[in-house]
Amino acid sequence: MKYFALTLACSLLATTALAAEPKVPATAARTAITWYGHAAFKIVTPAGKILFVDPWLKNPANKNGEADLAAVDKADLVLVTHGHFDHVGDAVAIGKKTGAKLVATFDLGNALVAEGYPKEQFGFDTTGNAGGEIELLGGEVRVAFIPAVHSSDASGHAAGNAGGFLISVKGGPAIYHTGDTDLFGDMALVAEHGKVDVMLVCIGDRFTMGPRRAAQAVQLVKPTTVIPMHFGTFPVLTGTVEALDKALKQAGAKATLRAFKIGETGTF
Repeated sequence: MKYFALTLACSLLATTALAAEPKVPATAARTAITWYGHAAFKIVTPAGKILFVDPWLKNPANKNGEADLAAVDKADLVLVTHGHFDHVGDAVAIGKKTGAKLVATFDLGNALVAEGYPKEQFGFDTTGNAGGEIELLGGEVRVAFIPAVHSSDASGHAAGNAGGFLISVKGGPAIYHTGDTDLFGDMALVAEHGKVDVMLVCIGDRFTMGPRRAAQAVQLVKPTTVIPMHFGTFPVLTGTVEALDKALKQAGAKATLRAFKIGETGTF
């Protein structure tokens, strides 16, 4: 009887200990960002929604461009910052093969429809302009239209003003894609939409700001992580990651520099 009582007591103690043990939460899904070179990115949200931004997948720096485009079989949104060929890129092809809705300013969206983007995949639910913000994919993402200091033209069609996007992912990061731009003081106001976690910043010089002014832009926006883009695709785009790193250090920037290789994916 004593043995039975002792066994029962031990069992009860073990059960109590197991019940008291805290549950370890499952690892939360993260947002994946892939760089295809130049200004082209793919964003996959924790819920599996797929966004392409300035999708020039077949740019000269991406040796796997043809294969990358052929592999695209799903997309929910295609975002284009402005009408220059190196940012429109393969947007029309991706829109046609996936049914993805086009996110762009009203003028640019109409210009891209004139170039072949399916008309039914662009409308007032996916368009806006500087200062505006829209909710998409059932609240999975919010997109704020950010100004840029640059020009815009789409194969002879009027394409409005160039811009950038602040893409806020539900349960994930806020990602600021600068588009093509120079440094401008109102970048300091981008964070009024919310803390910027990842800044995709152009550094190529000549047609956009170079590394030194890009470092100043980072100081204004104050992101957690900065990923350089729009450099090295052509010889005239002379900005380098090394020069940006040096400029960030000289500026005392706290952001973490993360330089992607073409085709690399990072999670945030």
